[in-house]
Amino acid sequence: MPLATEIPETPSSVQEAQESVNNAASFIEQNWATWLSIGLRILLIVVIAAVIRSVVRKALTKLINRMNSGAEAVEGTALGGLLVNAERRRQRSEAIGSVLRSVASFLILGTAALMVLAALKIDLAPLLASAGVAGVAIGFGARNLVTDFLSGVFMIMEDQYGVGDKIDAGVASGEVIEVGLRVTKLRGDNGEIWYVRNGEIKRIGNLSQGWATAMVDVQVKPTEDLKRIKQIIQGVADAMAKEDPWDEHLWGPIEILGLGEVMLASMTVNVSAKTMPGKQFAVQRELRWRIKDAFDEAGIRIVGGLPAPEEEDAAPAPDPAANVAPPSALANPTSPQSLATAPIPLPQSPPPSVRMTK
Repeated sequence: MPLATEIPETPSSVQEAQESVNNAASFIEQNWATWLSIGLRILLIVVIAAVIRSVVRKALTKLINRMNSGAEAVEGTALGGLLVNAERRRQRSEAIGSVLRSVASFLILGTAALMVLAALKIDLAPLLASAGVAGVAIGFGARNLVTDFLSGVFMIMEDQYGVGDKIDAGVASGEVIEVGLRVTKLRGDNGEIWYVRNGEIKRIGNLSQGWATAMVDVQVKPTEDLKRIKQIIQGVADAMAKEDPWDEHLWGPIEILGLGEVMLASMTVNVSAKTMPGKQFAVQRELRWRIKDAFDEAGIRIVGGLPAPEEEDAAPAPDPAANVAPPSALANPTSPQSLATAPIPLPQSPPPSVRMTK
């Protein structure tokens, strides 16, 4: 069979293709300036947003590094570990810097995105309305998360507590080992770790800010000489204030406040001292130890709690069996006393004799 000859294109199809090319070329020629303008505008918006974001982030990072370097500069001083806790300041500054960097990036990039959409002639009204509705729905659904986040931000910015502080958060208490924007981590007295949501903390008692008070109550007998007791305690306080490390832990002289209670069996002498935050318990233990040793050397006896089982000047307790009558010997019928008191039996008369008669 003969091969089929190729059918040449019709002039109408060639003309249509040529018209399409001409229309495309004319469309590009008419709109290339607009496209170029829009492209350059979008490129300029992106470049400016990136530059502003980079500058803001570098400025925030520099500020945070300056805060950390200031904390490290005074860390080695006598009170540096207390007033400027390097780890606490570092975590606090990093948390604040992270929040500020995130907020700055969100604002800059969000504004740039809206400007790009506006440059593309896109109506932003429906988009903003949808975003508002979605934001309200997310806000209602994640209100606890938002509450925790905002509470954490304000706690960090206000420096309510930090790493190393001993706090009472109501729901838990212990030493702060980590401060986050959503959760605060505490180490309890028994070693347990508490994860406390920042939104659940209604009150905070910080035991590590400012100064603390060490209170010691000494109970002695009411017959002791108060002037002698005061002199001994004052000597212990003066010696303790001159020794290391108590000279740094004590922020003021140890004061003898006077008598707190006067009872029949004891009297209480109150002793107080202003100490470094968190060191009041160590000062109390050391002060009690020294006072007890000094009283033992001086022959002064500390009393308190339940009375001692044996007191030197106490009268002997009466015998509870003293008022009980001894048992009677007559109670036992077989005892010699009972037998001696038994009645004497009467002698028996002989029977009458019988006479026989025939």
